Amino acid sequence: TTQTLAASVFTDGTTAYVREKWFAFSADPPYLSIYAEYDPGMVVRRHGHYCPHIVFVLEGSATFGDRECPVGTHIELPYGAAFGPVVAGPDGVTFFEVMLGDPRSWGDQPERFEAALAARGATALPDPPLEFPDWLTDLRQHWAGATTDGE
Repeated sequence: TTQTLAASVFTDGTTAYVREKWFAFSADPPYLSIYAEYDPGMVVRRHGHYCPHIVFVLEGSATFGDRECPVGTHIELPYGAAFGPVVAGPDGVTFFEVMLGDPRSWGDQPERFEAALAARGATALPDPPLEFPDWLTDLRQHWAGATTDGE
């Protein structure tokens, strides 16, 4: 099943999405393999995962922070490494990803996300609900350094 993970709307009224198909999702040992499609111009927050994470660019291109990543780029992120914002190129981007452990994410440096959105005339839409396995909860709204009471 393909799920919509995130969306942004642009000043011209168009909407861009991130869609993921989770191929294999295991609790023991924990891992997740993903086929991800980002629409042109889609911006995803700077974030990290609670596990090592591998990303391979299958089609299109994306920018990870200041680094351009064309087709064939292999990105290896150690446990807890923050990356991004991720911005899909003019033709969008398709990734194959593998996460070797707890795949949930935490956000980092929200001001960089807001700046990347503003530079493209985009506004992030609320995260759509996801169907997680019973043994996981959604952490997409957790930002590094945030307290549990939101201060």
